Amino acid sequence: MPPWGAALALLLAAFALLGLLAALLRRPGRRAVGARTLPGAQGQDHEEEVDGAGPADQFSYGREPLPGGCRLICKPSALAQCLLRALRRSTALEPGPRSWLSGPHLQTLCHFVLPVGPGSDLAREYLQLADDGLVALDWVVGPCARGRRVTNAGGLPAVLLVIPNAWGRLTRNVLGLCLLALERGYYPVIFHRRGHHGCPLVSPRLQPFGDPSDLKEAITYIRFRHPAAPLFAVSEGSGSALLLSYLGECGSSSYMTGAACISPVLCCREWFEAGLPWPYERGFLLHQKIALSRYATALEDTVDTGKLFRSRSLREFEETLFCHTKSFPISWDTYWDHNDPLRDVDEAAVPVLCICSADDPVCGPPNHFLPTELFHSNPYFFLLLSRHGGHCGFLRQEPLPAWSHEVILEYFRALTEFFRTEERMKGLSRRRASFLGGRRRWGTLPKREVSPSSNLEEIFSWKRSYTR
Repeated sequence: MPPWGAALALLLAAFALLGLLAALLRRPGRRAVGARTLPGAQGQDHEEEVDGAGPADQFSYGREPLPGGCRLICKPSALAQCLLRALRRSTALEPGPRSWLSGPHLQTLCHFVLPVGPGSDLAREYLQLADDGLVALDWVVGPCARGRRVTNAGGLPAVLLVIPNAWGRLTRNVLGLCLLALERGYYPVIFHRRGHHGCPLVSPRLQPFGDPSDLKEAITYIRFRHPAAPLFAVSEGSGSALLLSYLGECGSSSYMTGAACISPVLCCREWFEAGLPWPYERGFLLHQKIALSRYATALEDTVDTGKLFRSRSLREFEETLFCHTKSFPISWDTYWDHNDPLRDVDEAAVPVLCICSADDPVCGPPNHFLPTELFHSNPYFFLLLSRHGGHCGFLRQEPLPAWSHEVILEYFRALTEFFRTEERMKGLSRRRASFLGGRRRWGTLPKREVSPSSNLEEIFSWKRSYTR
């Protein structure tokens, strides 16, 4: 084994031991954020558990559990029945043999600590925004090991927008999902925020936790490049706040067909205030400090960089960076009024599947971090809760991809088939009404999408480079 491999293995083992110690020492009185009441929903008591450690009884749809001990939590609807049938047929949920990877801390640490590995061909585009800032779009163009096949029969290949976690780290699972989607006929593209993953910070402004303004411009550009292709989106961990904020603000104008969130942080303010187990808290905090250290001089005019790099918690770091600014300071309450991902959740008009684990060591137990009334009352939100998987892990034995990847792509396929069937039934109903009316009446045809005019090319200023 090379020296760096031995060092990495030793580091992984140390993190695993620290994670296990943190689990034993975790404060039992952590604030229960699942008790919050969302707009238009009534709070419910969700404390009872199955077998002492599994998901609660109300974390289920109907009486029959899904394969692998999973539960589907949602409001009954035709779409929910379609999704339930697809999940029951899924082989990805079938329980596999227990292995050394089954523990929640190892699942989480292998996902975040191990390098992503070589072999991914990325075509990077820098998108210049309206305020002259830059974000990066990495189009995954290869390799495709087993041959590319198109699953969206009868239509154009869909674009899959992937949003990494809020810390800016590109993980193994994100690239694994992109490669699997590429093989299934999608066009995967990874969105990187300002200053993240090699994207230059050309102005002293970073993207707040739940501010979707940069994402809106990026999606407008993606629609400019692929005006007729269906658009799906997947977010990972803390990056789900950005996706959910976008869906809430844009409503039916989001241009998306479906979305999925892997281990989402839904109650973000409470999550920051309660704090993480200290190995994870220090690890995420150290990663952010290292990433921003290269821009310390540029940020001196806007924030107190000395206090920023002395921060001892994620909350202190976030508050110093976005609340205690020198030009326009705001309170912690005001910050979350504008950045809570669920602030406009009632306006979301796109089906969203959230895949969570009951043993998530970063978010905590489900009755603490999942606002279950959201899934019971909103027909657009679905929760797939598994017993095991860690935080964004859901790993299986190599060379199989994470089972969450398979479930997400099957979910997108079920959505496509459901909407196609609904459109077909509406067309039959219109023809039948015309026949019974004794005269032919044409239903209102959907307007054909017009390709953006050439003057949009002046809005987007971008440059492409190929990287490994």
